[in-house]
Amino acid sequence: MPQDSTQQPRVAPTDSLAMQIEKSYQTIGVTKAHRQVVFMILLGVFFDALEQNAVGITGPVLREAWGLTGTEIGLLNTMTFTATALGRLATGLIMDRYGRRNMLMINLIIFAVGSLACALAPNYAILAAGRFVVGFGLGGEIAVAVIMMAEFFSARHRGTAVGLINVTAAGLGNMLAPAFGILVFTLFDGPDKWRWVFGLLFIPALLVMWFRRYVPETPRYLAATGKLDEANMVITRLARGKLSGPIHDPQTYLTASVAGAADGIVSASGAWKQVLRGTLLRRTLLLGVAVTMSYAAQISMLTLMPTILVSRGYNINTSLWFTLIMQSGSLIGAATAAYLASRLPRKKVLTAAAILGCAAGLSIAFLGTNIVMILVFGVLFNFSVIILNTTIWLFAPELYPTRVRGFGTSIILAAGSLAGGLFPLISGAVFDTSGTFGMFTVLAALFIVLAIVVQFPPETFGKPLEEDEEPTYVH
Repeated sequence: MPQDSTQQPRVAPTDSLAMQIEKSYQTIGVTKAHRQVVFMILLGVFFDALEQNAVGITGPVLREAWGLTGTEIGLLNTMTFTATALGRLATGLIMDRYGRRNMLMINLIIFAVGSLACALAPNYAILAAGRFVVGFGLGGEIAVAVIMMAEFFSARHRGTAVGLINVTAAGLGNMLAPAFGILVFTLFDGPDKWRWVFGLLFIPALLVMWFRRYVPETPRYLAATGKLDEANMVITRLARGKLSGPIHDPQTYLTASVAGAADGIVSASGAWKQVLRGTLLRRTLLLGVAVTMSYAAQISMLTLMPTILVSRGYNINTSLWFTLIMQSGSLIGAATAAYLASRLPRKKVLTAAAILGCAAGLSIAFLGTNIVMILVFGVLFNFSVIILNTTIWLFAPELYPTRVRGFGTSIILAAGSLAGGLFPLISGAVFDTSGTFGMFTVLAALFIVLAIVVQFPPETFGKPLEEDEEPTYVH
C-alpha cells in the first residue's frame, strides 16, 4: 500500500467533484488514519456477526428449555431479519440527509439495547421483541459500515476495504460464532445458559462505542453537501494519520464542487426518489434480486444446519463444531472476494461464484449421504455464497451517486435481509417434507437466478464513485 503523503493532488479547474476526490485519495494513499477507521468499523461488525448467529446457536437450547417449536425458533430469525431490513431502509434515508457518522453510533446503541433485552427476556414475546430491536440496529450498522468504507477509499483500494467487512462478519464472525456458543455453553450450564449468549454481546458493544467517537464524517458526504472546508480537514487528517487533536494548517485538496453540490443533500429532501426512477431504479431492481437469492441461500444454511445435524443424531456441541468447520468456507470466501475486488470485474466474480454455489448445493443434495461429504460441500457452499455477498456489498454503493448512495445501497441490503428472514421458513418447510435433498436443490436454483440477473447492471470496476453528476456508465 502507498505510504502516508501530504502532497497536493494535481486537480484541474474543470475536474468534477468525483475526480477531485479520487485524485486526492490517490495522492494520500492508505494511511495510519485509514487503518484506524477500518479497525473501529470492523470491530463493531464482528460482534454484529456473532449476534446474527445467536438464534442458530441458542435454538436447540431454547427448544429444550422453553419447549419452543421449530416454527417459533424460525420466527425469532424472521423477526431479526425483518427488522434488519427496516433498519437498513431507515438508516439509508437518514444518513443521506444527516450524515454517516452519527448513524454509525446510533445503530450500535440500538443493537446493544436489544441484546440486553434478549438476555433478560422473561418470556418468548419479550425475546421476540428484543430480536426485533437487535435486527433494527444490526441492519443500520452494516449499511453505514458499507457506505463509509466505500467513501473513505479510492477506486484502487475501495474493493479491498469493503471486502474486509465480510471478511470480519461473514468470515471470522460466522466461523467463530459456533465456537462462541461452545465456549458459553461450556462455562455456563442450566436451562438459562442461552441468556449468556445474548448478555455477553452487550459488553463489547459498549467498548466499540468508546472507540468510534474518533471516526470522522466521510469527505465524500461533506463535499457533496457543500462543506468543502470540513472535507479538506478530514482528508488532511487522513493524509497525516491524525484522527484527533488540532490541525492548524489543513491543506486544500478540494477546490470547488460541481453544480448542484452546494445546495447539499440536506436541502434536497426528495433526492431519495431518484433511486426509484429511471436508470437507478433498474440498477436497484437487478441487484435487489441478486442479493435476495444470495441471502436466502446463506441464511437458510446458517439457520437450519445445526438443526439438520441434530436431527441426524449429533449433540448440540458436535453440531456446532461441524457448523464451524463448514463456516471456514465463509472466511476463505470473504478473503478471496476482498482479494479479487481490486483485480477482477464485479460481474465476472459474481457469475463464477454463482456457478460454484449452484454446484455445491447440488452436490450436497445428491452426494451428501454422510458427514464427510456434507462438510466438504458445505465448506464450498459457504465459500461461494460469501464471495457473492461480499461482491454485492461492494458493487451496490458503486452504482449510486453520493446524494442517494446510502438509500440506494440500503434498499439492496434490505432486500437481502428480508430474504434472509423469510426464506428459511420456506427452506425449513422443504426440509421437513423432502429432507436435505429437497432443501439444497432449491438453494442451488437460487444461484442460477443470481447468475442471470448480474449480467445486466453496468460494470463499475476501477471507476471513481459517482458524486453529484448524472450517471455516466455505459454497458
